[in-house]
Amino acid sequence: MFTSQTSSFQESIDVDERDADFDNEEIGGYSQKIQQINSYYAIYYYQNTSLTLLDASLPPEAEPELRSYISRRLSKGALLGGMGNIATVELRILNTFSLTLQTFRIELDKYVQGLQGSLTPEMHNLETEVRPYLNRWYEESVMHIHRVVQLLQANVGYLLHAALSHKLVEVTGADEKTKADVARFIKAASLQGLVQEDTTTASLFSNRFCDDWIQAFLNAAERFNPFLLRQILENFKLKAIQDMNNLKRFIRQAEMSHYALFRCCLFLQSCGNGDVLLQNARAEHSSLPEACGIINVLEEFLGEQTQGTAY
Repeated sequence: MFTSQTSSFQESIDVDERDADFDNEEIGGYSQKIQQINSYYAIYYYQNTSLTLLDASLPPEAEPELRSYISRRLSKGALLGGMGNIATVELRILNTFSLTLQTFRIELDKYVQGLQGSLTPEMHNLETEVRPYLNRWYEESVMHIHRVVQLLQANVGYLLHAALSHKLVEVTGADEKTKADVARFIKAASLQGLVQEDTTTASLFSNRFCDDWIQAFLNAAERFNPFLLRQILENFKLKAIQDMNNLKRFIRQAEMSHYALFRCCLFLQSCGNGDVLLQNARAEHSSLPEACGIINVLEEFLGEQTQGTAY
C-alpha cells in the first residue's frame, strides 16, 4: 500500500535557508498570505507489479497522472515498503501549485502507519474507517501547530519554553484533540535527541528569547500558513542550538580566562535564554567538575543581576 498526499495552493512558498542570527523583522519577512488550501489522498494496492486504485479524492484528470508516476517509481525500485516517501508531482489541477510536505514527514509517516491495521485487499471497511481516516490526514498531520498557536496566541511562549527546558505540560479542561495537539507541538519544538535530560514537572513560565518569537508565530497563523509555521519553529530550534553551542565554547574558554567568563556572562544576559542554556549546559557537563564550577558562577552572577527575574 502506498499513500500519496498532495497539498495544492494558490500561492507557493519557498523558504530559503538563512543564517539563524536574525531579528524579528527578518522573521516576519517570511510571511506570505495563502488564500486557499486543498488537500487530496490516493490509496493503491500493489501486488506482483500490478498497481490498483482502491480509493482517491483527487480530481479524475489528476489520478491517472499520479498512478503513472508511482508506477515509474516502483519499476525503478525508488519506493521502499515501511519507509515514507514524499515527492512533488506536477498534476494538471487548475490554479494550484504544489508544496512539499517534507517538513511534516515524521507526522505523516506516523499517520499512515496508523492505517495499516485497517487495510485489506477487499477494503470492506472503506466507507466506515479508511476513507474518513484518509480525509483527515491534513488536519491531523499538518494543522496541529496552527491550531495550538491560534488557541494560545501570545501564551504560546510558555509552550516554547517548556519544550526547550524539558518540562512536562499537563493540559486540563480541554478535549482529547487539544491535548494531543499540545503534546505534538511540544514534541516538534523540543530538542529531542540533541539534549540528554530527563523530563521534569514545574510551573510554566517563559523568557525573553521565547517571547521574541511569539509575533512571528502569530503572523504566520493569521495567514493560515502551516508550512511557514513549521519553518519558523525549525528556525527557533536552530537559533537555540546555536546559542547552546556558543555557550559550550564560552565555558571551555572561561576555564582558562576571566575575560572569557565575563564575555560568557554578557552573552547569557543578551540572549534572553540563559535559564534554558545553563540548564542544558549543567546536564551536559555534569561529569566535568571545572565546567560545573563555571556554571555555578554564571548562575550566581545572573541571579544577582536579574534579582530573581527570568533571564
